[in-house]
Amino acid sequence: MAILEVAGVSKFFGGLAAVSDLSFSVPMPTEILGLIGPNGAGKTTVFNLITGQQRPSRGNIRFQGKAIGGEKPHRIAKWGIARTFQATSLFFEETVLANMLIARHCRMNSGIWGALAIPPSTGQEERMAREKSMEILDKSGLGSKANEYPHNLTSAEQRMLMIAMALITDPSLLLLDEPSAGMRPQESLTLMNLIRKVREWGIAVILIEHDMKLVMNICDRIVVLNFGTKIAEGTPEEIRAHPQVIEAYLGRRTRAEG
Repeated sequence: MAILEVAGVSKFFGGLAAVSDLSFSVPMPTEILGLIGPNGAGKTTVFNLITGQQRPSRGNIRFQGKAIGGEKPHRIAKWGIARTFQATSLFFEETVLANMLIARHCRMNSGIWGALAIPPSTGQEERMAREKSMEILDKSGLGSKANEYPHNLTSAEQRMLMIAMALITDPSLLLLDEPSAGMRPQESLTLMNLIRKVREWGIAVILIEHDMKLVMNICDRIVVLNFGTKIAEGTPEEIRAHPQVIEAYLGRRTRAEG
C-alpha cells in the first residue's frame, strides 16, 4: 500500500483549474519524490490540498489508506503529515528550543503551555520533549543555537529550523516547499545531507524545489507539473531527457505562481 495516493485530483478557483486531474503516489516510506514545474504550475496548491489548507474540487487523497481530502490541517498533521512553507513561519519572540516545543505540542497530552513549562522537572512528558527537540536540533546542525532567537539565525538556519520543527511532530511524510531558497551552495549541501538522513529515519519526503541540481541529486522519482497538469513522471534521468519537460522550462509561456 502506498503511503500517499493522489487520484484524479483537481482544484478550481472560479473557472481556473490550478490543478487538473492529477494522480501520483508515494509507494515507499523512504522515497524522496520531487514535485517540480515552472512558476504557476500548481505545486504549492498540491501541498495545500494534501495538508488540508484547501479542499479538492474533485478526486481523492489517501494517506496510509485513510481518505484525507478536505480534512482539517491539525488532524492531518496528527495523522503524520508535516510540511514547511516558502515563507518563514517561526515564532520570533521565542527561542529556537521553544519553537521546537511549540511544534511538538500536537503529540503531547499537556498541550502547548505544558510544553513550554519551566523548569523541565514539571513532568516526564516535557523532559522527553526537550530531549527529543535537542536531538533533532543537533542532527540539523542547530544544537548550539537552542537558546538563540530566530532573528539571530541566518536565512539558511531559519529554514533548517522550520524543517526541524516539522520533524519534531513525528511525521511519516514530510513536505518541503522550496527548502533551499536563498541558500549558498555549501548550505544546500548541508540541506541535502539532512534530507538523506530523514529518509534513513524511515520518513518519506515530497520536495518542491527550483534548484534542479539539488532535485536531480537527491530525488528517487520526479513528478513534473505545467499549468496544473502532470506532463511527466519518472527517474531524474528520464525527466532530464523528457521533451515536454524541456519545453516547459525553456518554452515561451510563463506566468506567476498561483
